[in-house]
Amino acid sequence: MQTTFDLNKPIAIGADHAGYQYKTIIADWLQSKGYTVKDFGTTSPDSVDYPDFAHPVAEAVEKDEAGCGILICGSGNGVAITANKHAGIRAALCWNEELARLSRQHNNANILCVPERFVPADMAQAMADAFLHTAFEAGRHERRVGKIACR
Repeated sequence: MQTTFDLNKPIAIGADHAGYQYKTIIADWLQSKGYTVKDFGTTSPDSVDYPDFAHPVAEAVEKDEAGCGILICGSGNGVAITANKHAGIRAALCWNEELARLSRQHNNANILCVPERFVPADMAQAMADAFLHTAFEAGRHERRVGKIACR
């Protein structure tokens, strides 16, 4: 089981209208750090349906076309629930850096879900940084993570 992300691959990112602002902020920040970002939309703050953006991000991560993913919506719940319908996805709803780190260390999360309405923009960015730079600890956690998917 891979313990770190392949950051030579694009980072898949997507959001609905309630996450559009942070998606733009995080994508721009990632690109300024030299990462390649594959933006699955939305492209405006006009009302849209979160599954239309969560599914393509999850598919890109699941098919190994992206090293990992970031999804943003108002509460983070809609995109997390949608992404977690994919067998190869472990999408983690986080609201601080510690949870982002733990989602990687203990759960080998491969998609970070951000609740735009509940965290400030600088925290969302800090969570993304922690998520990208924290490795899965494997060990005792690998057995547990291996039991997650229903196949």
